Amino acid sequence: MFSQKSANIPPFHVMEVLERAQELERAGKNIIHLEIGEPDFPTAPHICAAALDALKAGETKYTHSLGLPQLREAVAEYYNLKFGLDINPQQVVITSGTSPALLLLFMCLLVQGDEVVMSNPYYACYPNFVEYLGGKPVFEYTHEEAGFGLEPEGVARKITDKTKAILINSPCNPTGSVMYPETMRGIAEAAGKVPVISDEIYQGLIYKGKDHSILEYTDNAFVLNGFSKLYAMTGWRLGYLITPAEYIRPLQKLQQNFFICVNSFVQHAGVAALRGTQEHVKEMIATYDKRRHYILKRLQEIGFGVKSEPEGAYYVLANAVKFGSDSLELSRRILEEAGVAVTPGIDFGDGAEGYIRFSYANSLENIREGMERIEKYLSG
Repeated sequence: MFSQKSANIPPFHVMEVLERAQELERAGKNIIHLEIGEPDFPTAPHICAAALDALKAGETKYTHSLGLPQLREAVAEYYNLKFGLDINPQQVVITSGTSPALLLLFMCLLVQGDEVVMSNPYYACYPNFVEYLGGKPVFEYTHEEAGFGLEPEGVARKITDKTKAILINSPCNPTGSVMYPETMRGIAEAAGKVPVISDEIYQGLIYKGKDHSILEYTDNAFVLNGFSKLYAMTGWRLGYLITPAEYIRPLQKLQQNFFICVNSFVQHAGVAALRGTQEHVKEMIATYDKRRHYILKRLQEIGFGVKSEPEGAYYVLANAVKFGSDSLELSRRILEEAGVAVTPGIDFGDGAEGYIRFSYANSLENIREGMERIEKYLSG
């Protein structure tokens, strides 16, 4: 018999929307995908070539559990150059994506009853990680009027003697909000001795100002990042964790036991991504920005509420209460009747109920068609 924990874990609704959309496509229906957070760009040729070269060279064996030395060095070099830091490659753990990195980290930090402070709306899987490991997610609600921004004062109010971490995400999924330097600094100060976990998987995908990392403001922090979003490498399953040095040994033992190591040839591709040309990244960001402007304008014309312009990632969390307060049912109807896959806000917490998340990681042509279908359906 399966465990009660596995029975009780909620579904990841965006994946269920995607899977239902794929069923409809197999049945011959044309679907516009605005639900999934996956770049519609191919992985750059030089990155693919590095993986192929590694395969040809026989790089198909186990690697060090913490990752290839050259990839750990490349990650440290990337952060040091971009943010003016002094990270040692020995602080880097290479993982099979950022989700395993988060799992390893919570396994390392949490015991039964420990609390993790996070925003609501949140990335759908965050509280599930915490609860499955016996912890308790503690929510600080953010609001549309303030661009869904998490504020230091709110975080400070949630900290108790049971708080083991504060989890932040910038640029943010699902809201597209970007945390400014003063906010990151304020959260680091409010945290005190409590470590900050910063999910920076959308780092680089911003449309105004400069990128920032929590590591600019505190050493008492963990950074999660990877290659899926900025380098269009979702299927490669390659991520990393930057950690204070004292956590390396326990994290290493967890990695050895639960994952062993990351695919060797994929790690060589990661080195090429970080150290190779970044022109394809610049072009991708410029394309996303054009789509961002277009979808924001069209959503507002249709009647969705967007009070604050998202400045990062490739999502818009739009107020859909005008069309129905049950976001799961509304997204189902839009998919089944309009042929457009979108994500229900409830996937991201009760603070996002009544909202729909739209992804603009699709071509402008498809976004245009999707908006026309939705407008026709909702005004019909």
